[in-house]
Amino acid sequence: MITTYRTAPDIDVLTSAFPIPGLGFVPINAFVLQGDEPVLVDTGPVVQREEFLDVLRTVIDVADLRWIWLTHTDADHIGALHALLDENADLKVVTTFLGVGAMSLADPLPLDRVYLVNPGQQLVAGGRTLTALRPPTFDNPCTTGFHDGRSGALFSADSFGALLADVPQSAEDLTEAELQEGQALWATLDSPWLHSVDADTFASQLDGIRRLDPSMILSSHLPAASADLTERLLATLAAVPTGPAFAGPDQAALELLLADMTTGAPG
Repeated sequence: MITTYRTAPDIDVLTSAFPIPGLGFVPINAFVLQGDEPVLVDTGPVVQREEFLDVLRTVIDVADLRWIWLTHTDADHIGALHALLDENADLKVVTTFLGVGAMSLADPLPLDRVYLVNPGQQLVAGGRTLTALRPPTFDNPCTTGFHDGRSGALFSADSFGALLADVPQSAEDLTEAELQEGQALWATLDSPWLHSVDADTFASQLDGIRRLDPSMILSSHLPAASADLTERLLATLAAVPTGPAFAGPDQAALELLLADMTTGAPG
């Protein structure tokens, strides 16, 4: 089920909790930046397309949207993308050259509806300046987050996500252990390359976030996190390269699961 909450006076969150068997739930968030030229950040999972559209209409008239910032092209971010483009002829998609290329393999974007940005470049949307950046962790090479000059929020795409037993509206409602363990698990699952990075290079990437001093971190896969949590989130990521790597269930585990399901099935 997709629900909504407001994390700032002009920022709405559309969120659902997707189950990862044996590991918990991962939040899947999209965001609406209200204003003179409203911006939708991502468009929900493909499997929730119709529900996403229904819930989106409770926070904004689709006809008023002017921009979709596509953080990347994974299936949990592009669900309602083309439906929205079909409905609103004034909408443009903010993405990268690689993002356009990835979409062309399945559902091409109309090039006259695209606005390309690279890290460091800016989009001005109705007086709101959005500065593109590459988050410190990612699972897709076209990933582009941004810093919102008006609210001070960092929209970090998949970075700073967490796998959780329960998903609150605010990351402050998580215990320190829930936040740290959930974030570390997500980082090792979503960005397995972290275990082979140069520690100093990665630390400099994290320092870039620290210097940015965001008012909040709005991840695609974490409840909204205020500035009070920034250092904790950075510290957890900094420890991931020297921590244990993720190892998922193997075929033997799958066969045990299937056997349990068969045994427990009604006759």
